[in-house]
Parts: sequence; structure tokens; C-alpha cells
Amino acid sequence: MKPDLLNRLFKLDEHNTRASTEILAGATTFITMAYIIFVNPQMMAAAGMDEGASFAATCLAAALACLFMGLYANWPVGLAPGMGLNAFFTYTVVGEMGYTWQVAMGAVFFSGVLFVLMSVTRLRAWMLESIPLDMRVAMGAGVGLFIGFIGLQNGGIIVANPATLLALGDFSQPGPLLSAIGFLLITTLSVRQVPGAIMLGVLGTTAIGLLIGEVHYQGLVSAPPSIAPLLFQLDIAGALDVAMVSVIIAFLFVNLFDTAGTLLGVATRAHLVNDKGEIQNMDRALKADSSASVLGAFLGCAPVTSYVESAAGVAAGGRTGLTAVTVGALFLLAMFLSPLASMVPAFATAGALLYVALLMLSGLHALDWEDPTELLPALLTTVMIPLSFSIANGIAIGFITYVAVKLVAGRSRQVSLGAWVLGGIFLARFAFI
Repeated sequence: MKPDLLNRLFKLDEHNTRASTEILAGATTFITMAYIIFVNPQMMAAAGMDEGASFAATCLAAALACLFMGLYANWPVGLAPGMGLNAFFTYTVVGEMGYTWQVAMGAVFFSGVLFVLMSVTRLRAWMLESIPLDMRVAMGAGVGLFIGFIGLQNGGIIVANPATLLALGDFSQPGPLLSAIGFLLITTLSVRQVPGAIMLGVLGTTAIGLLIGEVHYQGLVSAPPSIAPLLFQLDIAGALDVAMVSVIIAFLFVNLFDTAGTLLGVATRAHLVNDKGEIQNMDRALKADSSASVLGAFLGCAPVTSYVESAAGVAAGGRTGLTAVTVGALFLLAMFLSPLASMVPAFATAGALLYVALLMLSGLHALDWEDPTELLPALLTTVMIPLSFSIANGIAIGFITYVAVKLVAGRSRQVSLGAWVLGGIFLARFAFI
């Protein structure tokens, strides 16, 4: 593309930026979120999906979503299958509830359709306003703990124990030791503000495993794996089961609040807010994000969502959709790195999961620690998501408790209509399903 065309397409002059700056920002964003191409296929494989096809689907879904975000909304935001959402998909819907991955993908489709409908109507604003802030914060923190617990398990740092349920793993074994080293490596790089700390940590840990014989070299570049085993394999009819209602709601809520928080944060940092406090093209950004989840379901991916790591690209000067388009182009190129992705072991991604999990706990400071009717249901939600090993059950218990505590405290007027409705739905689920 000629510079003049890029300027007209992405309004570079209007945003006081240059094509070179935007491309560099896109590369920065890609480096910070590229760990998903190693982590997500492992998650999906645990659900019984073809790992090679999942790798290709992850790259393709992320690429198409980024291109759509950049060209349609002109936002500097990268998208990919969401961390937490993929864990819920694999370990709760498929692992605990026993549904096939095809049915689970059908639930992803329905949650995406609902998200699209909310994005084109006033329902989105009503839902966001109906859910108490503390409960929104608690959901994010609970998902973080859930991801962290999975990382600790995958790395062998936490193991099963018949007497105490859980115990510390054996650090004389290479798996737990390398998992811990990987986490420390990522943390060190992040503290030193090295771009792409998570990806570098994953690759560095894999390299250590290669040197000591725990990883076997399989090459670096090849033709992309076939996506055929996953393409259009979702079971929409199977997801119409009444028991799937809470699953669809959980997918929707986690995606909705994660997306809203990410887009609001990026908009502020990218100077997309005008003097009146209005955010440029926010509706388009939400439509792009929600549409990406539907697209991902057809390709065989957990819900695709906006990545908070996009802030790294914004910090590098990204202001327009050219940043997102660059991220998308790099995800397309990454499809040729399947041998490298297949070499990355679970102990190399365990540290990444734990690090991301701890970052997701940072929002707990925003809880209202002075009001027990707000605080206690929120903390219960945060704790029950990992302890029940289910995002859906944790959210359900939290909402039921929120309504009950407000009711017995004589503060039922503080409960929004949306919270009443959700509390009733979740209570009925536990009582009758």
C-alpha cells in the first residue's frame, strides 16, 4: 500500500501518527500476545481437539479478527482466543460437565451471537449497568485464579494428594523445576520491561528443556497444519440443552466484561476519547470484537476477544487500525511456525499461565472493602471459581449470594433488575438441573 492510501484508510494524520510507528506498534503488540499460539492449542488438545488444527485455527481466527478490528473500527487492538475462556471451555464444559468439544463450541457460537445482539442494541449498556462493579471485578479475579491453578497443575507444581486434596510437587523432577524457572524468567523480563516477556519466557524455558533433553527438536518452519478437523464442526443443536444456559451466560459475561474493560483502557491510552468524553468508534470496536467470537466458533476456537496486551502497542505509539492490521498479518505468518509450537511443552507454558493469572488479580483493589453486602459475594465468587473448578458455578454462586445478602440486609432496592433475573436463573439451575 502506498503511504497516501494508508493515510486515507487509517486517518494517520488525524491521529498524529505515521505508518512506520503504527507498524512498529503492531509488532510490539504481537510479541506481547504471541504466547497464545503456544498455550491455546495445548488447552484445546486437552478437550480432545486436534492440536495441529487448533494451532492453525488460533492463528487464523486471531488474524481475521485483528484485520476486521483494524479495517472496520480503526482501533489499535489485537484479538485472539481468550485466556480463561479457553480454560473454561476445556476444563469445565468438556472436562467437568462431560460435553463434547463440538457441543461446547456450539455454546461459544450462541454466546457470540448474544454478544453481537448486545453490541447493536441498548442491551449492552443495560447489562453492564445491571451487574455490580464488585461482581465484575470478582469475575476477572476468579478467572485469574482458575488459570493460575491450571498452570500450577500443568507444571506439576501442585499435585493431587489423597489426604489433603492438594500438595506441592516434587522439585527434584525437571517438569516442576522448569515450570518455576519459566515463571521466574517471565517475571524478571516483565519487571525489566522487556517487550514480549511472556513469549520470551516460554521460548527460553523450551530452550532449557531442549538443552537437557526434556524437549526434542522438530524443526521451526513448515506448511500450516490443516484446519479441516475443526472447521464448521460446532454442534449448534447440542448446545440447545437447558443445562447449557449457565455455560452460555458464563462465556458471555467473561467475554463482555473483559472486552469492555480492555477497550475502555486502550481507548484512553490511545487518545481515542474526545473532549466530551465520547470514545471514537466504540460501537464499531464492540461489533468487531463480538463478531470475532462467532467467527472463532466456526473455525474451532474458544471465544475470540480483545487483548489487554494491546496497551503495549499503544505505548509504542499505536493509534489506529494499522496497528491491528499489522498484528493480524504477523499472526498469518505465524501459521508457518507449527513445528516450533508443537515443541513447546506444558512446563514451558505453565509459568505463562501463572504470570497472567497473577496480573488478573490486580483488580481486587477496586472492591468496596467497607460494604460487606458488596464485598462478601464478590470474594466468594473469586474463591469459588477455582475451588469449584468452574467459572459458571463460581459466577452462579456469587450472584445467588449477592441477591440473598442484599435481601437479608434489608437493602433489596440496591439490587438491579438484571441481578435479580440472573440470580433467579442461577438458583433455578441448581434447583432443577
